[in-house]
Amino acid sequence: QVQLVESGGELVQAGGSLRLSCAASGITFSIYAMAWYRQAPGKQREWIAAISSVGSTNYADSVKGRFTISRDNAKKTLYLQMNSLKPEDTAVYYCTVDNSWGQGTQVTVSA
Repeated sequence: QVQLVESGGELVQAGGSLRLSCAASGITFSIYAMAWYRQAPGKQREWIAAISSVGSTNYADSVKGRFTISRDNAKKTLYLQMNSLKPEDTAVYYCTVDNSWGQGTQVTVSA
């Protein structure tokens, strides 16, 4: 059974940085592509970044150049480095792999 546990979300000022983590278990982590999504209040969940099993990355235009997705296969952990944060980045952030989702971690960016 796949388990994903996100962490690292907190309240930060605009322009600040955060690093989110997603610890995975119950899965052969290294062979799967993984992704980060986010859901802001009153909005649909949106895809923001993905990383393949070999490390190729893709980003939504809204975060390109500010966010970096990475993975540590030995630690079975996915990361999202978020820089130059904006109030519109406020959302619950989720990691996903093979149709499984974590519980999310709240990121709040104050103006």
